[in-house]
Amino acid sequence: MAPEAAPRPTRAELRVAAREQSRAQRRDAAKAATRTALLRVALPSVAALGVAAAAAVTVQGQADQQRAQAAGRIPEQTAAAGAADNAQAVQAAQQALASGGGAQASRGDARQPLTGTQGGADPAGQPAAQVTTTDQAPPERPRIAMPVAQHGLGEVFGAAGTHWSKRHTGIDFPVDGGSAVMAVTDGTVRTQWNPSYGYMTILKMADGTEAWYCHLRSYKIRKGTVKAGDVIAFVGSSGNSTGPHLHFEIRPADGGAPVDPLPWFLAQGLDPR
Repeated sequence: MAPEAAPRPTRAELRVAAREQSRAQRRDAAKAATRTALLRVALPSVAALGVAAAAAVTVQGQADQQRAQAAGRIPEQTAAAGAADNAQAVQAAQQALASGGGAQASRGDARQPLTGTQGGADPAGQPAAQVTTTDQAPPERPRIAMPVAQHGLGEVFGAAGTHWSKRHTGIDFPVDGGSAVMAVTDGTVRTQWNPSYGYMTILKMADGTEAWYCHLRSYKIRKGTVKAGDVIAFVGSSGNSTGPHLHFEIRPADGGAPVDPLPWFLAQGLDPR
């Protein structure tokens, strides 16, 4: 027995089915549009993500380099600078995301280079350390020096008295026995004994002029080259002397009679009085 044929739908039923199918298609289209809109709002585009990531890496790299250049700074200040760099890097990345990737982070987004040793002030407002390099030469040795440290004269040149056969041939420095005696200028020294002058040191200068140091107690340098200010002997009272003092004479290079040492010292800018 053959199966019965299914009844044909009426026109009314066909219209209802068409309306239902249309409604279902519209609902599916609306759902698809809603999902697309949500994705566009919630997530940035792939290009925006790429630009934002590049901006963050650029800013962070600049901050790391600046912190490395400022390695000599105080630890507390370096830590504060690093925190500021990180905050600025995050802010730059957020701005790039918000702009939809339209512009990359620029060098202006990063903190300005530290002043370091170039002057100015650091981010905390403290003046930056200044580093200066100077070549300090050793102080120059005196060209002319006093024969003893203590100023003041006893007997002066040309004085008359019973202690000398004629007149006083030098100037006397009344200082304590054992006081240091210095070379008045560069030259060479030799030592000798004289019945009147006692133990004496003779300093010969470059031009042949001689300085005589007399009535010494002892020598420090008996012979050799000396510089102005070098200690060469010690004050005493040897020879024809009534007490400790230094008898000092200046003798010309031509071997003539001694001359007054006081004008010689004054001409060199020294006043032993």
